[in-house]
Amino acid sequence: MFDTKWIRENAEAFDAGMARRGGEAVADKVVALDDQRRVHVQKLQDAQSRRNVASKEIGKAMGGGDKDLAEMLKAEVAELKLVIQTAGDDQKRVDDELKELLSAIPNIPLVETPDGADEADNVEVRQYGNAPQLEFAPKQHFELGEALGMMDFETAAGMSGARFVILKGKLARMERAIGQFMLNLQTEQNGYTEVSPPLLVRDQAVYGTGQLPKFAEDLFKTTDGRWLIPTSEVPLTNMARESIVDEADLPRRLTALTPCFRSEAGSAGRDTRGIIRQHQFWKVEMVCLTTPETSRQELDRMTSCAEEVLKQLGMHYRVLALCTGDMGFGAQLTYDVEVWLPGQEAYREISSCSVCGDFQARRMDARYRPDEGKGTRFIHTLNGSGLAVGRTLVAVMENYQNEDGSITVPDALLPYMGGLTKIEA
Repeated sequence: MFDTKWIRENAEAFDAGMARRGGEAVADKVVALDDQRRVHVQKLQDAQSRRNVASKEIGKAMGGGDKDLAEMLKAEVAELKLVIQTAGDDQKRVDDELKELLSAIPNIPLVETPDGADEADNVEVRQYGNAPQLEFAPKQHFELGEALGMMDFETAAGMSGARFVILKGKLARMERAIGQFMLNLQTEQNGYTEVSPPLLVRDQAVYGTGQLPKFAEDLFKTTDGRWLIPTSEVPLTNMARESIVDEADLPRRLTALTPCFRSEAGSAGRDTRGIIRQHQFWKVEMVCLTTPETSRQELDRMTSCAEEVLKQLGMHYRVLALCTGDMGFGAQLTYDVEVWLPGQEAYREISSCSVCGDFQARRMDARYRPDEGKGTRFIHTLNGSGLAVGRTLVAVMENYQNEDGSITVPDALLPYMGGLTKIEA
């Protein structure tokens, strides 16, 4: 969401930002609607002001015995009521139209965000470690899981449909271990505060983080009108909704391990085997609420917190700066962390960390009170995966597989596995 005053004063820069994202120039349309809104607001205010004056004049006329003037003023007040009603309706109509337009406009990318049309134009920033050199033909995670008898897609599909899985036994324990390991790392080492948030939220919550109205088809909605969270970014960020905090209380770094629910509406035919792309999955999310002066450096910090998980697991990965055409709706700059999967012989996204500026805060009316100066300012928000649990399980299975189909437990997970050092049938 954007400030119409800023768009009016920076129309050329705004349209240039939209062009970088492949969008049309809309500044003129925004300004035109805002001009209409101002006309209706002025008409409403003038009519209300005249009605108040005329109402007082009626009393004076009645007190002075001038009934004709009083009747004339009463007739004017009656007409003004109709003007006020019409102007109010017109203002609401234009307000709604302007809000609908602004709600569908993506965030403006930072200068350092690479330009490009799609994922082919993303820019590699760095790599860590080396891909493991296995002395046998590596298998994909679903081949390993099914051979172990601990990954059941058929039964899950029978009860829930496609893109669901049942994990059993030691593999289910490893999934739990990964989530606990990552949550402990983010809270004990990286300074995030653990939160256990709601999994069901109302319209205004998903509107605030940018999923509504444009991406409703990607979400699951309940019969009572609530939404299943696609990530705990939604409730964590909305903890600042319609509030004013002191600058001294920033940054606020929050994390949660929750189930996430996504319809995967736009992924038909992609990753149909395995657990890379599921309707239901676990994820450790990181959210930061901070000031405009520190938000960019917080992005680097958050990305390093995501990377640290893979470093402790001994994984080879790379970090990409997403181009303007591949970046999320609410982001200004995004770093994707992609882990190497030997079974696929490919890098796959395992974390995405974004700085959103005040884009979400304006939608939520989340502000802070600066230590110096008057008034309030919108906070800056960031979000990132720390990490996706299912994809981390995939990475562990494929990177730590053995020729006999067993999976060695990484050292970082040993404290969570009850003495188990290897998963085998």
